[in-house]
Amino acid sequence: MNLIVTCARHLEAETEEELIDILKEFGDSAPKVHMTNMSGILTAETKLEPIETIRRIRDMLLDEPWSIRYCLRIIPIQKFTESEISQIEETVKNLSGQIFEGETYRISIRKRNSGLSSQEIISKIANNIKNEVSLEFPDKVIMIEILGDKTGISILKKSDVLSTEKIKRSISE
Repeated sequence: MNLIVTCARHLEAETEEELIDILKEFGDSAPKVHMTNMSGILTAETKLEPIETIRRIRDMLLDEPWSIRYCLRIIPIQKFTESEISQIEETVKNLSGQIFEGETYRISIRKRNSGLSSQEIISKIANNIKNEVSLEFPDKVIMIEILGDKTGISILKKSDVLSTEKIKRSISE
């Protein structure tokens, strides 16, 4: 999986269809979209590069805001791992080379169906990264999306996560 998609509860089937259509339009002949056991959350696997796909969807939204009705947030995922603190810590350590010298970072954790301690995850990760933390204006965001026993992890710029509602609101202003 390399995308996590959120939608309104009970609209997962419509969201799945919409996402498959978008990914096929962008050139993925066989995208795979999976409904999770959590209402309003899907995962997808595309052959397309996830961050570039997000940029293309953003451009599509700016041209035709009504073209996306069901996908609310689309988060590119660089690695999936088991939802164990040591696994999450190791995965982030392997990806942390994407945070360059002089760049600031923030850790964002979203937990669903998990009892893991966010504070423990943050402190373990922060011990391995020497860069300065910036909670308000980070250069990079370490996204940790815990979905039960699986965790998606990415190190992204803030703009690499797509919120369709924010874009639609910015267009109408």
